[in-house]
Amino acid sequence: MLIIRRNTTDPFFNLAAEEYVLKNFDEDTFALWRNDKSIIVGKHQNTLAEINQEYVSMNDIKVVRRLSGGGAVFHDLGNLNFTFTQTSQDENLINFRKYTQPILDVLQLMGVNALFEGRNDLTINGKKFSGNAMHIWKNKVLHHGTLLFSAEIPDLTSALNADPSKFEDKAVKSVRSRVTNIQEHLNEEMDVMQFADRIETFIVEQNPDATLYELSSKDIGEIQKLRDSKYATWEWNFGYSPKYNFKKVIRTGGSGTIEINLDVHDGVIQQVKFYGDYFGILDSEEIEKSLVGTGHRKESVDRIIRSFDLSKYFANLSPEELIPGFF
Repeated sequence: MLIIRRNTTDPFFNLAAEEYVLKNFDEDTFALWRNDKSIIVGKHQNTLAEINQEYVSMNDIKVVRRLSGGGAVFHDLGNLNFTFTQTSQDENLINFRKYTQPILDVLQLMGVNALFEGRNDLTINGKKFSGNAMHIWKNKVLHHGTLLFSAEIPDLTSALNADPSKFEDKAVKSVRSRVTNIQEHLNEEMDVMQFADRIETFIVEQNPDATLYELSSKDIGEIQKLRDSKYATWEWNFGYSPKYNFKKVIRTGGSGTIEINLDVHDGVIQQVKFYGDYFGILDSEEIEKSLVGTGHRKESVDRIIRSFDLSKYFANLSPEELIPGFF
């Protein structure tokens, strides 16, 4: 087993590194890593339905789609992540208990009564501190999990506080749980990196063939390419979302009530319809038609809306009032 160390906290790079290691390393691997503030969404999720977009934008929280399924999770520097990749001949490749057991063992050695509960969660006193997910590629397993150690729980709650009434789709929705930080349950003072050392030491002790591995310049270059071409792109992180319908009602001071309805497929707006008690000189259908074929992303919608003299279509309405209604 290779123990892979990487110190970057760039979430785009770290998610790209997982795919690169899975598909290019013959050896089994283990890695511990951290991300700056970010939301990591499951492969099959509708990204916009999982995030509080206003809060995410205001706080410069990155949004990245991962290879594995499951729900959205929040990362910051108080959150430690672990990844196993392993070649397996076992027909039952999805085995959450197998890959989370070392984490439970470490915590129980530290006097923490941590348990495996539900489908893929680790808990302390009924509160979740770890969510886990898997991806299968050929005969290889990628298992990764979060470990809330000293994360900012208010950020986690706010960033993932999406409005479910805006979306109708078939994407897998995240289930919110009561959460806790590991640090609150320890009998000794320790920071997140000291905790990481405990886990790494345990993994090495349990795997006598384990060796430390630093990513080579070639590895880093290939991961960077994958980062830039896939994991840092809107097409992967937002456009990959399944087909969905979006609806939002905005109430304005000068134009009354406007309801915005969108049909979106592969992140691209297929149909737009405005409803409401607004007045206008020109037919708003012109704006609706112009938005078809546009990505459901702020900069694209912003550019098209501002190309119109909006007050002629919606009396007394500014772009600043209408554009937030699309998200």
